[in-house]
Amino acid sequence: MVHDRFPENYDSLKAQAREFPSEPGVYLWRDRENRIIYAGKARNLKNRIMSYFANRKDAKISALLRNSISLETIITSNEYEALLLENTLIKQHSPKYNVSLKDGKTYPVIRISSGEFPRVFSTRNKIEDGSLYFGPFPNIFAINKIMEMIQKLFPLRKCRTFKKRDKPCMYYHIKRCLAPCCREVKDYQEQVERVRKLLAGETSSLIAELTGRMHNAAAALQFEEAADIRNLIRAIESLSESNSVEDMDPEGRDYIAWAMEGIFTTISVLSMRDGRMTGQELYSTRSAAEEDETIETFITSYYSPDRSLPEKIYLGKIQKNGAVLDESSLNRFFSERFSFVPELISPKDEEKKHIAALSMAYQNAKEELRKRLRERGAGPALDELKQAINLKTRPESIEGFDISHLGGKHTTASMISFKNGIPDRKNYRHYKIRTLEGKIDDYASLREAVRRRYSYLLRENLEIPDLILIDGGLGQVNTVKTVLDSLGINTGLIGIAKREEEIWLPGAKQPVKLPERSEALKVLQHLRDETHRFAGRLSRKLRSNEISFPVLESIEGIGKKRAAIIMLNYGDLEKISAADPEDLAERCGIKITAAKAVRAAVRLELEKKKRSKNRQLKPGKPENTSALLAAEALADYSGKNET
Repeated sequence: MVHDRFPENYDSLKAQAREFPSEPGVYLWRDRENRIIYAGKARNLKNRIMSYFANRKDAKISALLRNSISLETIITSNEYEALLLENTLIKQHSPKYNVSLKDGKTYPVIRISSGEFPRVFSTRNKIEDGSLYFGPFPNIFAINKIMEMIQKLFPLRKCRTFKKRDKPCMYYHIKRCLAPCCREVKDYQEQVERVRKLLAGETSSLIAELTGRMHNAAAALQFEEAADIRNLIRAIESLSESNSVEDMDPEGRDYIAWAMEGIFTTISVLSMRDGRMTGQELYSTRSAAEEDETIETFITSYYSPDRSLPEKIYLGKIQKNGAVLDESSLNRFFSERFSFVPELISPKDEEKKHIAALSMAYQNAKEELRKRLRERGAGPALDELKQAINLKTRPESIEGFDISHLGGKHTTASMISFKNGIPDRKNYRHYKIRTLEGKIDDYASLREAVRRRYSYLLRENLEIPDLILIDGGLGQVNTVKTVLDSLGINTGLIGIAKREEEIWLPGAKQPVKLPERSEALKVLQHLRDETHRFAGRLSRKLRSNEISFPVLESIEGIGKKRAAIIMLNYGDLEKISAADPEDLAERCGIKITAAKAVRAAVRLELEKKKRSKNRQLKPGKPENTSALLAAEALADYSGKNET
């Protein structure tokens, strides 16, 4: 349908808008020369852009639709980041339909001045005198709350000009200043460093210190003080949420993250220059190469002599098979091509600013991949699969099965569905296996799940898939074949044996071996991995609902989930009692003090059971020494309350 008021690209633009995510971010309208002619921000990108097509009489919207050829988005973590990024892109590209931002307006920042006794204050002006700057903060109320918090926590000087005095001012007497102007202060720089860490998001040690003070105040029945400290902790935690699109770090940085599904990969590059995000680039590839190879090839292709090379390149983590990038080869590439080697960095968990930027890059890559998969599908891979296993038609619909259990308990089957090589998650199903009565029998489980699934499809007159994939070898495939034959279903059926990635057909004497880089094999591996991932979900849920460990859950900080993890690792209380605390901490992901408390609580419980079994100790008989030591360890842990 072509509209009289708008050109023929109207329907194309509207179709693009329908595919936008319901996330905060920036949207860009581009003309036929690929120039940005309008940049806007939105709390919900899809709703905002669809509103343009509902308000077609507006003169500006009419002009946009006439002159635009494409739409694109950059997802951000929140609306605040979208506001900052919109500001940067407008100043950088000067889109013709945006209000000109030539007034040079800047958002306020927090400054730690230079000198022996620095001052902390908010400002809109940046002076190159060695001061440190943090922000920006577009919300004036937020920056006022932050400054109020800093004034309460850190007694630094307030006077604009530092000079020696005979007597301290009022701020010293109300404990808001250390008065370096008239007395010797030894820990002033320590206080400044704590402010710096707070503003930089390095808050873990400060929160730990405040938490200790809060517990001490509560123990001393000073509940009002404890509540004030609790509010400070919450404010610090909210402050530590990073801004990924603008900061005061002038160092050039690129953030590279990627999303992969089967043979498809989308890579997102977010560039920071002079403390501002200058834009995003998205690249897509179809490759059967491993993840590390794909990213290495991209890096060597992306950085060419006509592209500015940043000082640092932050990279997402390689997820598959424990592989890592070959940094030595990449460093040699940079050295030979640019005579300069940037740092290749995978940020640590505490580097929140960089983690947030990579997360933002990943979200954009993931969204672009989702759109691309929907548009393109996996046609060539499915054609290859059809030929490899002699199917009559291309397997555009595939269903896969896997069995999961724990020692015969909580046996479940998972059934996942792919359409055109892409997960069709709304049609995933779980089946609780009803017929085993505690026995371990994967063949019987498969028979039950397959019979229930396809009996239902036949009864409801629903479409049978083009191909059924079983996680297993010839035995599992033949078992499922007997069920399908009894139901009168004639469709494609194969199994994939993980050790050699062999493809088994019913009744076959030899498996089909696909090349390691085969696109068809990648689709089957993706489907098989999805069945594994989905299979464990219901089984884990059933286990967690049934199992309760009151001895462990009674320890502060060890909840139901953590208690279940401990029991899955050790099996019974006796083994936990004999465990080394360091081993327990490492295997179960808890602190060493919590591990000692767990062991102490278990020893007390075992001693209690022992005494109960022997009825009770005679009056006056001393308690078991190990039980006393365990009680002391548990009491010491509860007092510290570190978990």
